[in-house]
Amino acid sequence: MLDVCLLGTGGMMPLPYRRLTSLMLRLNGKDLLIDCGEGTQVGIRAKGWSFHDIGVICFTHYHADHVSGLPGLLLSIGNSERTEPITIIGPKGLERVVRALRTIAPELPFDIELVEIEGSNFTFNTAGYRIEAYRVDHNVLCYGYSVYVDRQGKFDPGKAAANDVPMRLWSRLQKGAEIDFEGRHFTQDMILGPARKGLKVTYCTDSRPVRAISEAAAGADLFICEGMYGEPGSEDRAREHKHMCYAEAARLAAAAQPKELWLTHYSPSLAKPEEFIGEVKNIFPNAYAAKDLRSMTLRFEDEE
Repeated sequence: MLDVCLLGTGGMMPLPYRRLTSLMLRLNGKDLLIDCGEGTQVGIRAKGWSFHDIGVICFTHYHADHVSGLPGLLLSIGNSERTEPITIIGPKGLERVVRALRTIAPELPFDIELVEIEGSNFTFNTAGYRIEAYRVDHNVLCYGYSVYVDRQGKFDPGKAAANDVPMRLWSRLQKGAEIDFEGRHFTQDMILGPARKGLKVTYCTDSRPVRAISEAAAGADLFICEGMYGEPGSEDRAREHKHMCYAEAARLAAAAQPKELWLTHYSPSLAKPEEFIGEVKNIFPNAYAAKDLRSMTLRFEDEE
């Protein structure tokens, strides 16, 4: 079970009714944050979630509306009595940016481990998540993210017997251990069936529409994509500022065929994003103009 919440849906500047960009995911007490715009802490409080279990923070890029909430958030996590390390993932320049932001949060009760993305695609495994970053097309170096919760196959007693795996090893092998026993090496794949379908959330903001986005979002349970401009005639502005219109995001979804599309990262001029959702639904019917705190719980197929 994976809980997903868009804490903030605004771009450029916060508004009284719209916080800046941030997405939070929760899995078995291990929380992951993508972007940390101004108001992220308020969003977490409004949702009723905790700071303590945030162990991974991913940045798409280093414009202020995506990173300005980090110093205060780190202080709040520290005040929650967390002592376990936090991993921060982001594009080239991560150490410089985090060091600068930590000028006002210099002393924390936990270590910070920095992971800098290399190349056009990057994969990192942590806390039960498989995180895949993919490069997009903004006016600075920028990445989108697909977050996977993989699911191993079911225990297969017939396969275990065929591989002559002693029963006393079954439990440890199911938990991922590799065991040397009586002159043989035993691994998990000797007792499990094929991997089962897991969960996938794809997130993209601050980009022109490029094929890498639809490829990354293919078959996702949830695709969250920027819709900076919804008004008719905003195509030139979108191209100039390297952002997307609603229809462009919808066409990416139509190519990727996720189960659901949420638009986010709205321009401050877009007072009522839902007014322009009709065109989007004509292209991709299961689409929504998300508001702050829009949430979903994703479950594995046999749990739905």
